[in-house]
Amino acid sequence: MLRSTIPPPSAILEYKSSTCAAKNCSSNKPIMPPLPAYNDTATVTTFTKSFRSTGKNFVPTDIDENLFFTIGLGLNPCPPNFNKSSQCQGPNGTRFTASMNNVSFVLPSNFSLLQAHHQRIQGVFTTDFPANPPRKFDYTGNVSRSLFSPVAGTKLYGLKYGSRVQIVLQDTSIVTPENHPIHLHGYDFYIIAQGFGNYNPRTDPSNFNLVDPPLRNTVAVPVNGWAVIRFVADNPGVWLMHCHLDVHITWGLATAFLVENGVGELQSIESPPEDLPLC
Repeated sequence: MLRSTIPPPSAILEYKSSTCAAKNCSSNKPIMPPLPAYNDTATVTTFTKSFRSTGKNFVPTDIDENLFFTIGLGLNPCPPNFNKSSQCQGPNGTRFTASMNNVSFVLPSNFSLLQAHHQRIQGVFTTDFPANPPRKFDYTGNVSRSLFSPVAGTKLYGLKYGSRVQIVLQDTSIVTPENHPIHLHGYDFYIIAQGFGNYNPRTDPSNFNLVDPPLRNTVAVPVNGWAVIRFVADNPGVWLMHCHLDVHITWGLATAFLVENGVGELQSIESPPEDLPLC
């Protein structure tokens, strides 16, 4: 890691009750403690991995849906009707894109996903988002250029009501590795593990925190690393999971879960009204 030359943010607080006002002190340059660089990934990850929940936890076990999502950027050829200087700013005039499991998410333009689901409107989305990357590779290594161009689509992943879900979120070095804050609408989830490199399903589960993991709705997937989350799908509807870097959303770094209704009113969501205005 390159050492940053950017000084950390700092401020001086002067209290009215202070015996030595800053303007009258012999030295106006405070002694600052040594602080890590703003881009010191290892220090940040060590700190965040120390978070613990103080409340009573109900971490799901006996997992029903064991998912593995790769996260990465990508490059596509510049469409002929695009302005290369303003709309295709990737290397050699390419257009930046992003994906999960090699699917670059496309938001629908006419109907909401929930409306399309309840009213059975065809052609808005499909439910074939892959549970695993279509091709295994060295996710944090030197990635082949053949993996740089994801498939565009509005693909959802279906979940039955009450499913116990585990998702491994794996960063990739496609184009460039990056820390991605992944946010899930409609749910809080337990962050049970984080690490660097490629997730190892044989050895990394031994480090899962199933006792007092933090409960959040956003997890920072470390640069060239991974994070594991768990939740129970007990909130029916269509819920977006996406990177919270806004530009990455526009590039397609997202997917959505279609959670089915359960039994009865308390486990179900009403259909949108038939006269709901179009987008």
